[in-house]
Amino acid sequence: MGFVDFEGRRYERRDGESVLDALLRCGVEVSHSCKAGSCGACMMRATGGAVPEKAQAGLKDTWKARGYFLSCACTPDGDLAVATAEADTQTPARVVDLELVSGDVMRVRLRCEGEFDFRAGQYLTLRTAAGVARSYSIASLPEDGVVELHVRLLAGGRMSEWLRSEARAGDGVAVQGPAGDCFYLPGDVEQPLLLAGTGTGLAPLYGIVRDALRSGHRGPVRLFHGALRVEGLYLREELRRLAALHENFEYVAAVLAGEGPDVEVGEMDGVILRRIPDLKGWRGYVCGDPPLVQKLKKKLFLSGMAMRDIHADAFLPPAA
Repeated sequence: MGFVDFEGRRYERRDGESVLDALLRCGVEVSHSCKAGSCGACMMRATGGAVPEKAQAGLKDTWKARGYFLSCACTPDGDLAVATAEADTQTPARVVDLELVSGDVMRVRLRCEGEFDFRAGQYLTLRTAAGVARSYSIASLPEDGVVELHVRLLAGGRMSEWLRSEARAGDGVAVQGPAGDCFYLPGDVEQPLLLAGTGTGLAPLYGIVRDALRSGHRGPVRLFHGALRVEGLYLREELRRLAALHENFEYVAAVLAGEGPDVEVGEMDGVILRRIPDLKGWRGYVCGDPPLVQKLKKKLFLSGMAMRDIHADAFLPPAA
């Protein structure tokens, strides 16, 4: 047992309980999302006491030096005094436009009002003026001049409801990050690239594909995007136009149920391996729900792809 000091009050922390869970149990409103140490939405700053190394994993060295840590991953040995993350961890931005690209996916474009260096395929934490924070992959390239996100609209989701009903072009928000290492790596321009994902797992893949093609990648580039039904396959026309411009790029759409023109039917791993049964020498990018990501990583490895060449981004749902 220990104590967490926050905003002039002391809260009891039970044995094995994280700083975030202790504050939430005590009814304190604290920004958070995945509660798995991945998104960064729950980042806080220690003003007294020792922070475990694990709670700072993946943070910038400059942030570590200032005492920043992930409160969901922080189970200190003793008492800890904490404060909310300061503005220097965030970049102000404004909503440029909002576009429904399918029944439950919104394309959100932001323009940052400060320096925000990123690679297509990384992810960021989006914060509203009301303090709601969620993490999303970046679908745009730095030279696009905007940061593009693909947001799945969830019934009752706080960010989803804000975007669906309240957000307007010009609204101020903030972005934090970026993080993640699922992005295009220049090097062997002849190496075949395989990209696979379902739902909004398309977002980072869309950015990575364009980054690779813009960088002059010459090897085959194959993008597989899956959904339950055809209605969930968004950006199809954009991807087909991109394929028409680049001989080495192929876009394959797949669904589990129903049918449509130029759409494969079946589970993602089966669709991929029917077309490319031997993946030796390929580099892979896999994005989407954790069960799918784990399944595809295993299938790609068993089909010849080296584990070091498999880059993955599993989308963790917001915690309650």
